[in-house]
Amino acid sequence: MNTTELKGKWDEQKGKLKQKFAALTDDDLLLVEGKKEEMMGKLQIKLGKTKEELHKILEEL
Repeated sequence: MNTTELKGKWDEQKGKLKQKFAALTDDDLLLVEGKKEEMMGKLQIKLGKTKEELHKILEEL
């Protein structure tokens, strides 16, 4: 998923991620311009998922 797609659907996806992974907070899902990779790294650590697994999860939302 590219950055434009991610931004366009982010509020909806953020809600779905929080439903699927109750441990996630708004701070974990803060998408700041130019910080997508940093956020993805934090999610990898918090959820114990690989980058590929996270991209698959986001695509399935």
